[in-house]
Amino acid sequence: MPEKIKQPLTTREVFNRICYYILRIAVVLYVALLFLPGVNPARITERINRNLSLFTSGFFYNNLTESMGRYIKNGWIPEATMRLVFFSSMFCCFGAIIAGVGGCLSVGNNKLKRPGNLLMIGGGLLGSISVFGINSAKNQLANLVAENPGFADKTKALSPDGIKVFMIIAGLVLVFAVASLILTPAPQKDEKPHIEPKFRLFLMFMPFVLLLFVFAYLPLWGWRYAFFDYKAGDTLSMDKWRGFYWFTYLFKNAATAKDIGRVMANTLIMSGIGIATSWLPMVFAIFLSEIKNMHVRRIIQTCTTIPNFISWVLVYAVAFAIFSTDGFVSSIFVQQGIWDKGQNLLQDGSNTWLKMWAWGTWKGLGWGSIIYLSAISGIDQQLYEAATVDGAGRFQKMWHITLPELIPTYCVLLTLSIAGILSNGMEQYLCFENPQNTKAIEVLDLYVYKIGINGGLIPLSTVVGMLKSIVSVVLLFLANNISKLVRGQSVV
Repeated sequence: MPEKIKQPLTTREVFNRICYYILRIAVVLYVALLFLPGVNPARITERINRNLSLFTSGFFYNNLTESMGRYIKNGWIPEATMRLVFFSSMFCCFGAIIAGVGGCLSVGNNKLKRPGNLLMIGGGLLGSISVFGINSAKNQLANLVAENPGFADKTKALSPDGIKVFMIIAGLVLVFAVASLILTPAPQKDEKPHIEPKFRLFLMFMPFVLLLFVFAYLPLWGWRYAFFDYKAGDTLSMDKWRGFYWFTYLFKNAATAKDIGRVMANTLIMSGIGIATSWLPMVFAIFLSEIKNMHVRRIIQTCTTIPNFISWVLVYAVAFAIFSTDGFVSSIFVQQGIWDKGQNLLQDGSNTWLKMWAWGTWKGLGWGSIIYLSAISGIDQQLYEAATVDGAGRFQKMWHITLPELIPTYCVLLTLSIAGILSNGMEQYLCFENPQNTKAIEVLDLYVYKIGINGGLIPLSTVVGMLKSIVSVVLLFLANNISKLVRGQSVV
């Protein structure tokens, strides 16, 4: 059949596409800015936490007025004004969410574009009205200070730039949604709602992108603390700028350099033990898949997977019940006459690295085998049938078929493990730490927690976290290049 010739776009269609491009960008910004504290339009006074986002301001009134009890009670900040800010913020969030839903519908056909445009018009209009409400609350504080100059130091009114930002974005959404509604042709009577598969997949992927942005990339904004002399609750200003002072402090201070060396040794050794034994879940999955009785297999898999969902606090409680002075093991040894009195094995500082590896392996072995079991289920069964015809036994099939088929999966996980060699986690070591093993159990994540939360050296802990992230990225690409040289295949 002859290929269908594409008709050139009319001027109306070109303008419509441009409107949709601008509209979708504005909607994405509209939703994303809800979670950025730096552009929170609701922060109309310094009494509102600077780390509060518009989303939190609109759904958590207690957080919005957390430090205002005395000021509201004395009338320095009217409660009605804060209520206006709260409800305006809430409706602004609803407007952004409605506009976001409309933006998702706009990627469909004309049957979906029109309701999508109506939703975006409603979201933009609701957002504009809500920002006017916040601006009205700001003017109320300003008028209160003008009438009572003595309230200025108490009220500390602000004029946040976020009001202008949200007003512009909500206005753009409103204007271009109206334009798109006018330019979009009416759907046919028999036309059914439809979204192309590529756009459907993209919309399914979007929530995970947002979660990744909020929890993985947005925290990178905190790296700026590494360049200031910052303490919890302070404001960042150029008079506290220290440049690369905290970066050089790691090496200039003898005590800190010694601690970093010890902590890095603990981290690398324990991560190295984990990487050296990372094949255990794969072997466990191979043997588990060879169990023919499905009931037995499910029982074993369930019993080995459950520990992954137990918190380290509960794991330590179990360990304490077994290995403490009055624990199960100690009681048996005393009863059998092996020990004269009970001993607390958890307080023993010897073989700390192996003990932590053993607890981690017990907790994660079953969970780590799941991905290998999935890979085993995808192996072509004709390979096993052909091996059976050739007279291969069970172990020969495992060695020559199952294991080689799992090697690519193992290499991917190994590469990721190498990239995360400096990330051991903190919970396990924090729970099992005691005065006898603290020197051997303190890993990098636990060290960062101690100097940042306990010690108050937030810039220094930020520097260590930055260096850890940079090293992890370098190791990831290094391991990927080694994999490409050895196996001829890259992971990244």
